[in-house]
Amino acid sequence: MIKKLYPWQDSLFSQWMQAGDSRHHALLFHGKAGIGKLDFARTMAAGLLCLQPQNGMACGECESCHWLSEGAHPDFREITPEDDDSGSESSKKKTRKRQQILIDQIRALHDYLALSTHRVDGIRVVLIHPLEAMNVAASNALLKLLEEPPQRTQFLLVSHQRQALLPTILSRCMQVEMPVPSMEQGLQWLQSQSVAHAEWVWHYSGGAPTTVLQDELDLHGWYQQFRPQLLRGAEMDVVAVVPVLIKLGMEQAIQALQKWLLDVWLSCNQQPLRYHPGDAGPMQILASGVNLSRLLAFQQQLNRFKMTAHHPLNQELQLGQLLLQYKKMFG
Repeated sequence: MIKKLYPWQDSLFSQWMQAGDSRHHALLFHGKAGIGKLDFARTMAAGLLCLQPQNGMACGECESCHWLSEGAHPDFREITPEDDDSGSESSKKKTRKRQQILIDQIRALHDYLALSTHRVDGIRVVLIHPLEAMNVAASNALLKLLEEPPQRTQFLLVSHQRQALLPTILSRCMQVEMPVPSMEQGLQWLQSQSVAHAEWVWHYSGGAPTTVLQDELDLHGWYQQFRPQLLRGAEMDVVAVVPVLIKLGMEQAIQALQKWLLDVWLSCNQQPLRYHPGDAGPMQILASGVNLSRLLAFQQQLNRFKMTAHHPLNQELQLGQLLLQYKKMFG
């Protein structure tokens, strides 16, 4: 689990690792997705638990680092929607990927924190992400821990949507806005990772470069299959587009359509494109035939579909219905 920092995080990491005992017991790292918040939190957890850290970074060699890399550190707990160690019967009968952090997981955390730490006077680290995935019951259960935190326990909380959190949770945390890379930093980092078409990837990611390494798919190659059909507007071949889009999964497919739609809208209003600046000319031609009221209606439909993207319905059928609505924008 031991991570490395991104260049735009170095100074912030040093600041919090040097804070020592003055550091707030609950740090909430927030900001848009794809800028490395979770990697930052995991790197910090490793540094706090390491027996011989170097400038705050975990050494990677000590007993603690080995335990952590094997997912077996007795003084570390990571809680996500997918990782339910509560032992409840309901968790054993999951039929699809869960999207919430449940109260049973936080209750199990209460029991864990009631025990003594493995090392005498050692620190214990709890990482929870994404925090907005907690349902109301889980949030209230966590609130009790944040109000009366166990000694020598560091909570590291990660959120992509701070506005979705309960005000009472926010009030018990030190909120840390995570830095966003500049274009120069982002491009340099992408190039250092041997990412092809780095400038295109930077724009398409919306300035969130870490997202591109989360998928094995060649994003630029995929886009070259996707782009010509969308530029056809009302003449798009839905049957040809669905299998290309679905390679990303339903949630990412909808997000790709949302990015395209935003740039169509920007083009309609003679504004610079955000995600597809290299297609400004073709996009301008496409936008000239758009019915704006239908565009806005389609945008609202995409938002609704994204909320149910993980529903186990026929996703190809849903996506086909969406693309038919896209075609109608140019009627």
